[in-house]
Amino acid sequence: MNLDKPMKPRLYAALIAACLSTGAFAQASDPAAAAPAPATHADKKAAKAQTKADKKASVAQAKADKKKTDAQADADKAGADANLKNAKDQ
Repeated sequence: MNLDKPMKPRLYAALIAACLSTGAFAQASDPAAAAPAPATHADKKAAKAQTKADKKASVAQAKADKKKTDAQADADKAGADANLKNAKDQ
């Protein structure tokens, strides 16, 4: 790999090529398939269940994040206490 040449032009070219290929694919897709079907009772029920599951997952994630944060704070405090004790000993 030649480090003298900047990689930005190659990166930009790759990004442009990716965008163009995505656009071509979107145009080649069937437009009728993109139209949403009317929501049935089962669809509405499934969406409601999914919303409920998403909410439960969010709550569980928040609890896990809080537990992790609390554990990290305890570890940081223990480390600070150990550093203070070592400083006093010297």
